[in-house]
Amino acid sequence: MELIDGKAVAARVLEECRVQIEELTAAGKRPGLAVVLVGDDPASRAYVRNKERTCAQLGLHSLKLELPATTPQKELLDVVRSLNEDPAIHGILVQSPLPDHIDEAAIVRSIDPAKDVDGFHPENVAKLALEDPGGFVPCTPLGCQRLLGEYGIETKGANVVIVGRSMIVGKPMALLLMAKGPLGDATVTVAHSRTKDLATVCHGADILIAAVGRPHFLGSDHVREGAVVIDVGVNRVDDATAKRGYRLVGDVDFDAVADRCRAITPVPGGVGPMTIAMLMSNTIKACRQTDR
Repeated sequence: MELIDGKAVAARVLEECRVQIEELTAAGKRPGLAVVLVGDDPASRAYVRNKERTCAQLGLHSLKLELPATTPQKELLDVVRSLNEDPAIHGILVQSPLPDHIDEAAIVRSIDPAKDVDGFHPENVAKLALEDPGGFVPCTPLGCQRLLGEYGIETKGANVVIVGRSMIVGKPMALLLMAKGPLGDATVTVAHSRTKDLATVCHGADILIAAVGRPHFLGSDHVREGAVVIDVGVNRVDDATAKRGYRLVGDVDFDAVADRCRAITPVPGGVGPMTIAMLMSNTIKACRQTDR
């Protein structure tokens, strides 16, 4: 069994980004990322801190806007509009989840597609489906694909089962792996928590990608001998022995399946670090495509 080290791969991606940012900055075009945080969700706040720290380490221009949870939707739309018009900002990310009174889909649609480095705008979703390389791919699926490439895991002709159908991971992941070309050409099945006989469906996978958001949802019955497992899930479970009173586990029961896998990502330390790394990469891409 080979452990897929997301931290190490993310470090390589970030080093690539650092070099590109230096080159762009020297040419008078420093990439800029704006992150908008609405409310006080602890997980979101921690994630935004990590993004801010990474931007600082790479020399990427970073702008963080913190708004109270009571912010009206119109005010948030005005903030996005001003960022769309700011030439120093190439990437815009409005951190989710948003407060209940805000229509998240409307906020996503208000972001300039050319600055939508999260890849959630309908125009970028369409470009992904059409295999248009000018669009932006959501960061987590893009990170998963990079991990497969870094570890030499062949996708051409492979049977891939993705458990999870969200627009954040499951659906874009399927489109990425079905696309023609390197790290694509796979035969993809998208399953979910309501799939009949899920274990049998999963057991046919050469590559199993778990993104259902339930701790230890997939176990030994779901993973065949020699499969590659990419676990996107990050779930908090209570643990009185842990310093914080909880620990992080994936959607896959790692201890139950690891011995039978050809390769597997741990949680934490697998897919997680790749998400921020690919966000930086998308921001650089957005900067390069400005005024083309």
